[in-house]
Amino acid sequence: MRPGRRSRKGRTAKTNRNGRSRLGQDNRKAAGETLAAVNPSNPLAGCSGYPQRVRIDEIIAEREPAFSIEFFPPKTPEATEELFATARELQALEPDFVSVTYGAGGSTRDGTVEITAALKNEVGFETMAHLSCVGETSEGLATTLDRIEAAGIENVFALRGDPPRGQADFVQPEGGLGSAAELAAFVAAGWDFGIGGTCFPEVHPEAPDLDSDLRYLKTKVDAGARFLITQLFFDNQVYFDFVRAARAHGIEVPILAGVIPVTSFAQTKRICNLCDATIPPALEAAFAAAGGEPEREFELGIAYAAQQCAELLIAGAPGIHFYALNRAPATRAVLGALKASRPWERVRGDAAEMERAD
Repeated sequence: MRPGRRSRKGRTAKTNRNGRSRLGQDNRKAAGETLAAVNPSNPLAGCSGYPQRVRIDEIIAEREPAFSIEFFPPKTPEATEELFATARELQALEPDFVSVTYGAGGSTRDGTVEITAALKNEVGFETMAHLSCVGETSEGLATTLDRIEAAGIENVFALRGDPPRGQADFVQPEGGLGSAAELAAFVAAGWDFGIGGTCFPEVHPEAPDLDSDLRYLKTKVDAGARFLITQLFFDNQVYFDFVRAARAHGIEVPILAGVIPVTSFAQTKRICNLCDATIPPALEAAFAAAGGEPEREFELGIAYAAQQCAELLIAGAPGIHFYALNRAPATRAVLGALKASRPWERVRGDAAEMERAD
């Protein structure tokens, strides 16, 4: 967006204390400089162009089912190389978008914008930057949002964020925001991003019950979230029941299913303990029977995730969001199998044939 030009929401570019546009005429240059900082050898680094902006809510509407992948910002040069190797491997399967998580309190916060911009410019993904309220003033959030916009990123995932390590409860920062709904409203009021939000099929750990959780979720959607991505789950019936309940509460936006292909059962159990996700007893017993052998756990995890995703898509889920943990093999195998077999298309076609036969 150019200085003084109105966005689709009718917003004019904001100005800083010197009266110059925050968005400025150097946005494309800034995007190139961001990319150069992440990977100086990239042929696009320092250039003035970036791929055309696309909003994720539009992608979901046009390409259902949509497939997406979540990454997290690496902390070392070696991890950065591994992330981009993973991204290039998965790019061949043409996921519809990828997202990059947000490290609150400065841990990987700056890296979120840099990596998200690089994945868009270098690898060619449509991207979404996560943003949370933890440890941020409203002015700090505005600065980050301006950086995201300047980098050519058009999608933001609005989160309250978890309390920092060692802190039991979330505390609203002085001069900051207190919830994902407030953040979604803040973003929608000042920027023209596609806004996503998270949801919890097994109920948010801090919510007293599903009804309370969904009433809050409705405020997040009303504030500007145009699509939702679930926390990971393993029992599809939990997702189906959650979507049905969400619709009964007037939540009509797409709800993408968050799936983690298990590669290490011990690691997955730790993740589930952190987010209060349940592992079905039968699945836990199957992993126990694998005896902790990495190869057997990997094979079981791939098989389960592929079947889980196929069932979700056959039932009409608008998309799958893969928690890839910055590794390619498991997500590549599951997404590749889905794209090859296209279960949603085949089964729906068979159903149509049966209707015509009747």
